[in-house]
Amino acid sequence: MTPRDAPFSLGLRVYWEDTDAGGVVFYANYLKFFERARTEWLRELGFSQEHMRQAQGRMFVVSRTAVNYLAPARLDDWITVTVELREQGRASMTLFQQAWRDGQLLADGEIRIGSVDAASFRPARMPEALLQRLAPLSRPAA
Repeated sequence: MTPRDAPFSLGLRVYWEDTDAGGVVFYANYLKFFERARTEWLRELGFSQEHMRQAQGRMFVVSRTAVNYLAPARLDDWITVTVELREQGRASMTLFQQAWRDGQLLADGEIRIGSVDAASFRPARMPEALLQRLAPLSRPAA
């Protein structure tokens, strides 16, 4: 899949703070890029994470990541980060994300996020409106 084929993509500039002393993106910062794209993906679907936390007492936590690093991004690069829903449950979802630069895949990974009660951090069902919005986006299991 390329950024054009992705259900959602977000463009980001690589800043000095994202890089190591050699001007190459520090590997853990891809997780930040993925997080930004997930947040904007949810926002585009009509769900602000801060509103969910305040009004519904729900928030998302990352429970698992698996990232493949394929090529380096560098200072001042413009990268595109994609989001695709792979699996959806009532209290969790698995997303496939990629980072691209000029048609070159830099990193990809699966991120599992869980919905939790904001006060107790115990697993909690996602808001019904979000579940309904996600249902048509989920790919059938292979």
